[in-house]
Amino acid sequence: MQTALKAATIGPRGANPLVGSILVDERGRVLAAGHHRGAGTYHAERDCLASALAAGITDFSATKLYTTLEPCTHYGRQPACTDLITEAGIPTVLIGARDPSTNGGGVEVLRSRGTEVVDGLLRKQCEQLNHRWNRAVKEDRIFVTVHLAQSIDARIAAADGTSQWITSETSREHTHRIRQRVDAILVGTNTVTTDDPRLTARDERGALTPGQPLRAVMGRSEIPDLAQLTQGRPEGEGWIHLRTRDPLTALRTLAETQHNGHPVKHVLVEGGQSVLSAFFAADLVDEIFVYTAPLILGTGRASLTDIGVTTLAEARRYTLDAADGGPTTIMNNDVCIHLQPEPKGAH
Repeated sequence: MQTALKAATIGPRGANPLVGSILVDERGRVLAAGHHRGAGTYHAERDCLASALAAGITDFSATKLYTTLEPCTHYGRQPACTDLITEAGIPTVLIGARDPSTNGGGVEVLRSRGTEVVDGLLRKQCEQLNHRWNRAVKEDRIFVTVHLAQSIDARIAAADGTSQWITSETSREHTHRIRQRVDAILVGTNTVTTDDPRLTARDERGALTPGQPLRAVMGRSEIPDLAQLTQGRPEGEGWIHLRTRDPLTALRTLAETQHNGHPVKHVLVEGGQSVLSAFFAADLVDEIFVYTAPLILGTGRASLTDIGVTTLAEARRYTLDAADGGPTTIMNNDVCIHLQPEPKGAH
């Protein structure tokens, strides 16, 4: 199961949980490994079985499958993993954590079909792997990733308001890769007025990628008629004005919105100061990418304003995230730190 946990962290966080699967023979030798790569891709169990088949393994009658999360029972963009396991004839499945979403129930389904199921192997570690995804599911809200591009002294704009570009082109390319896998990008009305962003996802050549994310603007101020995010095609297709300053209300509205044929389940919050602060204050941030550039702006606009913390004991605490490429990456001269909220009771 430790090997399955390591495999799980190769994938990205988002609308779906991180999951890793390992297939072993009767002697415990690893035959194949799999992990989930994001919405719409093979689930970890199917990815693992596909690797086994590619290696020429067709007889699974003496194998065991380790998986960090119980196999799903749901048919969506991918078939139910419980059916794949049954059809393959795998006699034993060892599971780390239960799935709190509507896709759960895989343990009972497999047992009803005669599969031996060992439940709760390294349960705490498997649950902590997706503790914020689990929380989002239980709170019936979408998953929130935050993008924060700042100077060494935590400024997102100079004193005169200029902010393009604080970080390097390499950092911006990384942000576009994240944009490609989210369902929506959210900024505040002040960011639209000040920076006039397009909020599109682009490849290394600068071309628009297929399946553009929904462009969401949060705030009560009006959006300028000629704002770039409302112009052209596909830029003009798929944007929404969330007329609220409350982040939870914004998330609930997004959750009720269909985009590209699917409900919005993962949003990338890119700013500015007021919007970011509102999400941090409400403890609605599930993942953070902090890009720090080697410059100092002094009296510029701070990354965050008051989030309700008055003493050290109230501080929001985060931990380095090993998923999706690891916790730290040098991007040209910038440093990108990947974080997630610290699990409760960890400090």
